[in-house]
Amino acid sequence: MKRKLLMICMCMLLAATVSSIHAQEEVDTEYAKNAQSAYVMEYSSGTLVFEKNGDERLYPASMTKMMSLILVYEALDSKKIELSDMVSVSAYAASMGGSQIFLEPGEQMIVEDLLKSSCIASANDAIVALSELVAGSEEKFVMMMNDKAKKLKLENTHFMNATGLHNENHYSSAKDMAYIAQALIEIGGDDLLEITSTYEDYIREDEEESFWLVNTNKLLKQYEGVDGLKTGYTGEAQSCIATTAKKDNMRFIVVVMKEPDANTRNAEVIELLDYSFSLYEQVLLYQAGKVIDTKTLNDAKQENIELCIEEDVNLVYLKGQEVQVKEQEIKWLDKELPYEEGETLATLEIILNDGTMIETDLVSNEEVLPLSFFDIVLKSAQFVFF
Repeated sequence: MKRKLLMICMCMLLAATVSSIHAQEEVDTEYAKNAQSAYVMEYSSGTLVFEKNGDERLYPASMTKMMSLILVYEALDSKKIELSDMVSVSAYAASMGGSQIFLEPGEQMIVEDLLKSSCIASANDAIVALSELVAGSEEKFVMMMNDKAKKLKLENTHFMNATGLHNENHYSSAKDMAYIAQALIEIGGDDLLEITSTYEDYIREDEEESFWLVNTNKLLKQYEGVDGLKTGYTGEAQSCIATTAKKDNMRFIVVVMKEPDANTRNAEVIELLDYSFSLYEQVLLYQAGKVIDTKTLNDAKQENIELCIEEDVNLVYLKGQEVQVKEQEIKWLDKELPYEEGETLATLEIILNDGTMIETDLVSNEEVLPLSFFDIVLKSAQFVFF
């Protein structure tokens, strides 16, 4: 699981990520023609690629579980819960209708299997059991979901449950769902995507009859690069999905809502993914580990330390557009010694020729220790006598 959650501000993403998209073309309105709403963004920057009624409030069905999973991964990150924790299923969780793994009241299941069941099979009973573990009750968990929506600055989202089961006051928009998907990928990282890209798996394997989990996202087998994220369906919501696909380190998020059926939904998502990948290309500006600067320290055992790029800095841009680095500036953080290897010590601010700013972390490539009392005495003596 990725141990660092970047705060995602919908209006400020270009200045807070290691990649950026520039400009936007006029979009063929024939895309997503059967969807009531749709929203496509480039993952790293949040830049809009396509939108159709993106702010319209609709029922999100089981795409709701993406917000629930954000809170579960936050609890895992903070060590409030562990994947190996055993959960005793409540009668309330076991009573959930819709998609389920048929949990029994009092049944014991580890967090990892409940997580797989929620992500792969969209199990309502499993996600409610997790919500009760994290917050004590689904009611308190839903309050956390709505608080998180406010922190993400989502303007058209309100939750009434952790599952997405229909409620008149439970709604979201394609745009908000895309930002929820972005936040979930950020905190869940490769661990999450390993689960959401799994087409089939099993739980209760130590019992007489194991339970077969089959992924509700059939795009996993229909489109190269798809590795998540969450489907949804109720009679009121109709068919919806939040999909993500990655090719050559370029990732897009596609959300379509209120499609007439799953086949139509998937076909229109494929068209939107093809459209997105055909429009943009990517260049690696800086590779992770590249030394950007060297700084002299007077109060450390090492006279010089090297600042390195923490993660690959990729630039995603419209094909045919000339994009260049105009200037860059290193901004040191106010941190006291010692420094751990890999600790963020500064940020690199890159200004492109179109005025866009990209900001990424710079880290120390080694442990840096402060001078001891003996070191200070020896250094002073060398200064006096030599």
